[in-house]
Amino acid sequence: MELDILLPLLLLIFSCSCLPFLSCQNCVKVGKSITGNQKLISADRSFALGFFTPSNSTYTYLGIWYNIIPQQRVVWVANRESPIPQNASPVFTIGGDGNLVIFDEKDKLIWSSNVSLTAPESLVTSNSTIGILLDDGNLVLRHYHESNYLWQSFQYPTDTLLRHMRFGFNKTSSLQNVITSWTSNEDARPGNFSFGIDPTEGVMRFVIWNQNGIYYRFDDSCKAYILATVWCFTVVTENDNVYLNLAYYRIFLRLRIVLNPSGHLQVMVWNKNGSNKWNVEFEAPQSKCDLYAQCGPFGICGIRSSGLCSCLDGFEPKFSTDWVNEKWNGGCVRKIALGCDGRDRFLKHENMKLPDHAVSLGNMSTEECETQCIRNCSCSAYACTKNACFIWHGDLLDLGHDTTNGRALYVRVHMLELVTNNLSGNSARRYKILTVKIVSAIFAIFLLVSISAFIFNRKLLKRQDKMDGDSALVSSMPSGSLVGKDDMKLVQYSLQNIRDATNNFHGSNKLGEGGFGPVFKGSLAEFGDVAIKRLSRRSSQGLEEFMNELKLIANLQHKNLVSLLGCCVEGEEKILIYEYMPNCSLDKFLSDTSLKVSLDWDTRFGIIEGIAQGMLYLHKYSRLKVIHRDLKVSNILLDQEMIPKISDFGMARVFGTDQTQASTKRVVGTYGYMSPEYVVYGQFSEKSDVFSFGVLLLEILTGERNSDFFMTEVCVSLLGWAWKMWKEGRMLELIDPSIRATCDSNKATRSVLVALLCVQEIPTDRPTMSDIVVMLSNETTPIPEPKEPAFRSSWRHQKLNDFSINELTFTLPVPR
Repeated sequence: MELDILLPLLLLIFSCSCLPFLSCQNCVKVGKSITGNQKLISADRSFALGFFTPSNSTYTYLGIWYNIIPQQRVVWVANRESPIPQNASPVFTIGGDGNLVIFDEKDKLIWSSNVSLTAPESLVTSNSTIGILLDDGNLVLRHYHESNYLWQSFQYPTDTLLRHMRFGFNKTSSLQNVITSWTSNEDARPGNFSFGIDPTEGVMRFVIWNQNGIYYRFDDSCKAYILATVWCFTVVTENDNVYLNLAYYRIFLRLRIVLNPSGHLQVMVWNKNGSNKWNVEFEAPQSKCDLYAQCGPFGICGIRSSGLCSCLDGFEPKFSTDWVNEKWNGGCVRKIALGCDGRDRFLKHENMKLPDHAVSLGNMSTEECETQCIRNCSCSAYACTKNACFIWHGDLLDLGHDTTNGRALYVRVHMLELVTNNLSGNSARRYKILTVKIVSAIFAIFLLVSISAFIFNRKLLKRQDKMDGDSALVSSMPSGSLVGKDDMKLVQYSLQNIRDATNNFHGSNKLGEGGFGPVFKGSLAEFGDVAIKRLSRRSSQGLEEFMNELKLIANLQHKNLVSLLGCCVEGEEKILIYEYMPNCSLDKFLSDTSLKVSLDWDTRFGIIEGIAQGMLYLHKYSRLKVIHRDLKVSNILLDQEMIPKISDFGMARVFGTDQTQASTKRVVGTYGYMSPEYVVYGQFSEKSDVFSFGVLLLEILTGERNSDFFMTEVCVSLLGWAWKMWKEGRMLELIDPSIRATCDSNKATRSVLVALLCVQEIPTDRPTMSDIVVMLSNETTPIPEPKEPAFRSSWRHQKLNDFSINELTFTLPVPR
């Protein structure tokens, strides 16, 4: 009797314990395999996994497809890089190491999930793992009695995106998770096109690549259309991984997002109740104008009777013959170069697809956005959305018309272009009238300037009898040299005016002493407080520098250059009048420990950017191409808002438009800032100024003075120390300790690299000021590896003085 009761009970217990092993239609485990026409079917029967052969193909693959849809549409392929000959007999199972594997008929490994499982974290036994096809089409590998996935197919998509797939990149390693097209409809091997998120721009930017080049860029309007129509993305961050979780608004749809072999991304929905086929809800690209940068820089793509491409207003084709032959990729160039002198303006273009490589400045008004762009000489356009201000540097790429979702784009042009483009209606007649008025006004101004210059020169010549042997230089000045061009005119004061302004050059008003003479604080009715530079009579070369500075600064206008307000030439007195700088020179702050701490990171980086903008203006955008030749901390003045102003142009030289280099037998400048080719051979160019800027940049970042810097026998100069820290990967240790904890480490590192590029020994290796401005302002711009700097260890044999050789320009650290 007892045996009759016990036996059925034991059978029931055994049957229940074996139930998982007997009913596993959607799983594969040790001892179970998939071969031939066998399949795994998900629990809700939505998806199937098995071996398949594309039509007209001789290869076999393991894949996943929709199970209940008549037309087979494969959404994932395991062995696409290792296709199996069609006559082989592959096997899909769990391998001896616990991985999902495919073997051929000779037990050769074709594919593996390749999960590394090691004790004690994950001990793999002969029956510890199982592969399961889930209802959402995800093939997962996990331990038999655990829920965590060891591996999942959703992390390795092929050409199709499904709901809940992870799609993103790793911020540290920059490894991307992309989908890649098939080679053709009959060949599942990886093709030329891929779709993913481009992490190099610092924003979520969706891109289709053709091999290594961008083929199509999803702009914001395109993404908005897709999101509203079919699906939504949820941004998820896990440690350094950023990925997008794909979830459908209309979850009842059977939907797939596939990148086809021709490079088109298609959103496809299965129409069960209608035509029983896949309907294309969205496709990109849709036309030639959707392809990336079809019309080159500053070219707008839009199909019209005149051709595919046109230029922005104020621009013209770079190669007109190519455009006639419908070769558009050379793009467009400006008709009138930008001046970056405060007179540039913006032309508004409506309904535009915004260009690529935007830099976001955060939420601000249109007026604030325009101000941010106009103050940066490399900024070429701006646009405002509801959430942010965007600006663009350099060339504008991938422009197009978008009448549905386009936005207003404001493109920077010369002021004369704005005048031309504002003409409409009776434009020709009004243009002629305006031209006559402008020409007449210019002629009248020129006539007045010429008369004033003639009268002034006549008076100046009459005073030459009272002057010494330097009178020949004064009388040789060209007509109008004391008067700036256009609307700029220097105010000329009498010596008595200057004496009254400075209390007869009283010592209490003295701001500093330079090699060219003393500088006094004064007050003039027209300008208020001013700095008055009086040429020393003892200076053997001061008159030449005085005339040079007068002629140069009268023709230069920029927010980062000190403004020359007036002058006085009377008898033996030669005096220049500048705007007053209440915060004196940068030298004062770096030399005084108590003041140095007030230079926080944002202030220092703002000073660096301001100096770079000022030097870029001198080299490229001013009406005269100027080489400063004496750029140093004592020649950087700071106004009330700590905006830097470059001063002292007594040693500067003007270059011709096409001139790149000059030589001199008279080397002037300051040891520690002069480039090697200038010190040794007397050769100076833009690149000698770049060298000085590099030294100055290191001084601002480190808080150390190059002239005072002596460490060990290995690093006897600031340049040597910076090179050593870079080689050892310790660049942040260069940063001034007072700001090291609060600085932007990325910008600080980029700034040190830029400085090392500037002080390279060979001039052609150094970047231009244009390159420097872009590298400092755009954190995505790549920076090349620097070469060993000049004077890295040889400066121990030089006497480094903080004054300009030939004429002493040491300045006392008080406001001027």
